[in-house]
Amino acid sequence: MNFLKSLEISASGLYAQRKRMDVIASNLANIETTRTERGGPYRRKMVVMSPKPVQDFEEVLTSKAAGVKIDDIVEDDTPFIRVFDAGHPHADGQGYVLKPNVDVVVEITNMLLAKRIFEANITAIKSTTQMALKALEIGR
Repeated sequence: MNFLKSLEISASGLYAQRKRMDVIASNLANIETTRTERGGPYRRKMVVMSPKPVQDFEEVLTSKAAGVKIDDIVEDDTPFIRVFDAGHPHADGQGYVLKPNVDVVVEITNMLLAKRIFEANITAIKSTTQMALKALEIGR
């Protein structure tokens, strides 16, 4: 078993989930932002991840290539939320304001999922280091 490769796989998962948490935090921080530099409301962002490419089956068996990578951070194209607030400075002629397409329940759910995946990768790193230490003890 290649201990360093196992650590590399878990590290890539930690990095991906940390980036996902950063994007979720940005979404929650901008939940009331009705104007951005582009002029419209804030658009929810999402992290697109994929497994690191594997060339052939031998690489899978020898653990030469594995882990996760971040492909892109994309904007969610779901429609904005239209709220009646005639006193708002960004209200249109009918008194409606376009709010960001950020749903708190979705973001909290994604945050909990990212947290669990992060914890699983930490557990895998701890297990790998314990196995490596036991292997060194056997070699004495």
